[in-house]
Amino acid sequence: MTDRRLVLATQNPGKVREIRRALAGLPFEVVGLAGLVPGPAPRERGRTFSENARAKALHYSRRSPGLALAEDSGLEVDRLGGAPGVRSARFSSPRPTDAKNIRKLLRRLGSAPAAERGARFVCVMVLARQGRVIKEFRGTVRGRIAASPRGGSGFGYDPVFFYPPLRRTFAELAPEAKNEVSHRGRAVRKLRRYLEKERTALPGAGPDRASVLTSGRSRRR
Repeated sequence: MTDRRLVLATQNPGKVREIRRALAGLPFEVVGLAGLVPGPAPRERGRTFSENARAKALHYSRRSPGLALAEDSGLEVDRLGGAPGVRSARFSSPRPTDAKNIRKLLRRLGSAPAAERGARFVCVMVLARQGRVIKEFRGTVRGRIAASPRGGSGFGYDPVFFYPPLRRTFAELAPEAKNEVSHRGRAVRKLRRYLEKERTALPGAGPDRASVLTSGRSRRR
């Protein structure tokens, strides 16, 4: 049977939904990681999104016969010196939740005016095979942190990430509208263009076989 699976190695269902939508139409069956890659995930010790994404891509590429695409992403707030940054998913505590992370973020910002609440989302994706990095994709989007959560869509810090051009938080946008402007949407569009152009030339991929493994940390945003 021809294997055209594109495996999304993340525990975060929001990321799975976003990437699946963004890659719709490509000749891949987009699936999750559960049961496909044994063993523990690598610890994230990098100081940058790129370092973490590269470490995960290399880790999974050595355990997968095909390609590995690891993703690391998060929120950088100007007033907090770039925090929470690579600690975005675990910003609040050793047992974080999206709500706890948002509460801590708003507490740290206090009553700072809108002009001092600038922030950006960053996403880095790294494609690798058999312990070798092939390509890195990066997407960023600027906005500011709202005074309180708004909207019921999205995940992570979306309810407090206000995007001025659309005058909405990411959690107030429909998924399609968010993917058009989000950091992850921008990175995955670069990935899509690369796969469309290079898939027949990539090692282990081609018109009859394409298996891509992507990795991301649970609840990482």
